[in-house]
Amino acid sequence: MLNQPDQLAPDDSPWHITTLSNSLGMVVTFMDYGATWLSARVPMQDGSVREALLGCERPRDYLRQDAYLGATIGRYANRIANATLTRTGTQLDANQPPHQLHGGSQGFSHRRWQIVAQSPQEVSYQLDSPDGDQGFPGNLIATVHYRLEDDNTLSIVWQATVDQSCPVNLTSHAYFNLDAVHGDARQHQLQLMAQRYLPVDYSGIPSRDLTPVNASSFDFRQPKTLAKDFLTDADQQAVKGYDHAFLLDAAGDSRQIAARLTSSDGKLQLTVETSAPALQLYSGNYLAGTPARGSGIYQAFSGIALESEFLPDSPNHSDWPQPDCWLQPGQRYQCITRYRFTAA
Repeated sequence: MLNQPDQLAPDDSPWHITTLSNSLGMVVTFMDYGATWLSARVPMQDGSVREALLGCERPRDYLRQDAYLGATIGRYANRIANATLTRTGTQLDANQPPHQLHGGSQGFSHRRWQIVAQSPQEVSYQLDSPDGDQGFPGNLIATVHYRLEDDNTLSIVWQATVDQSCPVNLTSHAYFNLDAVHGDARQHQLQLMAQRYLPVDYSGIPSRDLTPVNASSFDFRQPKTLAKDFLTDADQQAVKGYDHAFLLDAAGDSRQIAARLTSSDGKLQLTVETSAPALQLYSGNYLAGTPARGSGIYQAFSGIALESEFLPDSPNHSDWPQPDCWLQPGQRYQCITRYRFTAA
């Protein structure tokens, strides 16, 4: 049993853990702090169960890591250059000076969400974000709805409303490792349905315009391991691996496949579908030292994040070929992403 300090979150209230299961025996677990996806246990063809998600051993261990393991990210996922909304001149919390990352130092990943609905296969969380929160304008109400389908799909629906114009970009920062024994995830095969990626500088800020993937290490249109072309060019070397957004061919059609990730032994595959315009591929370049489930720590490249979102710094780039990320009063932001696990 957890001792008293481990039972309480930073707001001195208990952690609330929710477990969902389906008819096939898949089990997923969530925590209200950060509306965090903690675990995804997938039944395999041989009767074993694979944990497909990186995570910590105890809830309180999540406070000892800065990798955003499984957390809901907001108000704005990814980076905003110079922590400034140039359209309005608004200055934001610069938690990765001089830039903002993942909504600020007290973004949605670091907050207590309220459970507003729950059943055996779904749970919904809500968060009220006041005007000026991390520098963002207006009062915002956000919800995230997790549903475990009977085909081993976890569907996630994010929604938000505002009373002032504000950029909104919510995502899940889950890290996947589909191998039976979690090791170097760069041995996974990845297919990304994207013709262009966005180069960034050493701080993750866009450095050039959208660039064709053909004849580059960023061409995942046919499945290949992440290891195959790892660190073979300056764009990767700037951020120590893959940490780049890809503009998806699906163009917001959540019925089309955006990506496929396959374990190194070929026995478990993850399929991603999303209504978001882009997918951020992160190869876990800075995971070293993160507290691991069971015991010990994760090493760099132990997991792969596939974050559905707008392109980074989109509030300051209205010229990019994607929907406007600025949410207006009277509108409703909605993003749908499905992660489907298939055992072979």
